[in-house]
Amino acid sequence: MAEPTTISPSITTQQPPLQDRIAIVTGGFGGIGQAIVLHLASLGAKLIIADLTTSILPLTLSPSRAFAFKTDISDPNQVKSLFDFAETTFNSPPHILVNCAGVADPTFSTISTTSLETFDKIMSINTRGTFLCCKEGANRLKKGGGGRIICVTSSQVAALKPGYGTYTASKAAVEVIVKIMAQELKGTGITANCVAPGPIATEMFFKGKTEEMIQKFIDLTPSSRLGTTDDIAPVVGFLAGDAGDWINGQVIRVNGGYV
Repeated sequence: MAEPTTISPSITTQQPPLQDRIAIVTGGFGGIGQAIVLHLASLGAKLIIADLTTSILPLTLSPSRAFAFKTDISDPNQVKSLFDFAETTFNSPPHILVNCAGVADPTFSTISTTSLETFDKIMSINTRGTFLCCKEGANRLKKGGGGRIICVTSSQVAALKPGYGTYTASKAAVEVIVKIMAQELKGTGITANCVAPGPIATEMFFKGKTEEMIQKFIDLTPSSRLGTTDDIAPVVGFLAGDAGDWINGQVIRVNGGYV
């Protein structure tokens, strides 16, 4: 009598969605930026973490797959050096650029009372810096598929609240840049999108706000809470992967219904 044949089920190991793709994250030591860094790492990405002030890398990051690089993104030479460092470190053009570096006005000045110094500082980082990174990314990211430019903007662009004039204008400009750039990158396999957070519980959000001001944001949100950085990072991760390939030239407002 023939022995019964045992068929062993084949075991397939699914690779993480961003396995060995190289991502540059500006503002990567800030609240939202660091959450994005950690999330992209969990998806298998190799990382260059750019920030004006760098610190010790989180312990969860592999020291051979994540590197910090001090960068003032308003300086075109430093932005070029950032991309050079990414290519040299990992011996490949980067695949993903996440522009998360940004500053705000903690005094919430009206447009009529905003100093020229404050205006120039916000525009220099939020708009000029993001423009320079996008420009470099459009020329240096890997082409042919999988290239991603993701800019973190703000739901204030839709809310248009008083006291945020300069900050909102700086982010609105980025949203226009990204929408046009998505069309200009036709044929490269590089997509360009924005993720626009609502009120997120970070140091930058809390700075300068009273408890009453914070509660007002909560009251304006149907979710009845402030967002967390973990609400934002997975959206960026989705756009960075192959599943986000059909999303291009869009602004995704992640704000709990704030606007």
